[in-house]
Amino acid sequence: MKIGMFTSGYQLSDVEDIFRDAKRFGYDYIELWGGRPHAYAYDLKRGQIDCILTLRDKYEIPIKVYTPEHNAYPYNYMIGDEYQRKVSIEYLKNAIEMGKSLGADYTVISAGHAGYMATKKEIWERLCKSMRELVYFAEEKEHVLLLEALTPFESNVCTTANDLCEIIEYIDSPYFGAMCDVVPPFVQHESIMCYFKKLGKNLKHLHVVDSDGVSDTHLLPGDGNIPLKELMEEIQAYGYNGGATIELVTAYINEPSLYARRAIDRFKNITER
Repeated sequence: MKIGMFTSGYQLSDVEDIFRDAKRFGYDYIELWGGRPHAYAYDLKRGQIDCILTLRDKYEIPIKVYTPEHNAYPYNYMIGDEYQRKVSIEYLKNAIEMGKSLGADYTVISAGHAGYMATKKEIWERLCKSMRELVYFAEEKEHVLLLEALTPFESNVCTTANDLCEIIEYIDSPYFGAMCDVVPPFVQHESIMCYFKKLGKNLKHLHVVDSDGVSDTHLLPGDGNIPLKELMEEIQAYGYNGGATIELVTAYINEPSLYARRAIDRFKNITER
């Protein structure tokens, strides 16, 4: 299984640190976080992508996944009026285009909070409308779009394996699939392995971290309550052969290099012993 570095925690560091650290710590690939200052989609399109691709080639570290920042200010296609939805969709179309240009296998998105007053019917209709537009664009670009389930602390739209199954079955496109972050199922007492069993070949990517079981905080492997050794054994026995990104985010932003090294060392110790 290939192990990836998530780059959100490096947003206060020099962009070259990302690729240098990934190479020297033994990561197989980068999952590039699409936020400023390093890889915001519109900045990439105006020419910043050349720097990213130069560093990719210099350090021989592929960018397997592009994950644009959204679901908060100013982009969330699940809330607000139609103009706000369209602006968010246009932003994500640009992100899909940039994911393709980066040479990534996938662009990963999620569904933000729809607001407390939205009904189940309204949420479903808005999600379907938005996903249709994004997947049609992904098909035009021949680039695979993945949808990630979030925790109930973050969203009221797509938070479970069943939610992913429903929208993927509805859209039904070879350019649309799912990914599993192990934290959302763990905090709501849902089986992590049910993602693999229910989604099958549509599950194409994985975020692996640890969790305290009561919040959406992403912890270093070994610092939480997930039985990661046994989980990874089950995932490998199931036959999953996609990537596993260690998704450290802003909890470790003060010393991203130190924690990126510790994260992969711990993960390898957990999976190899």
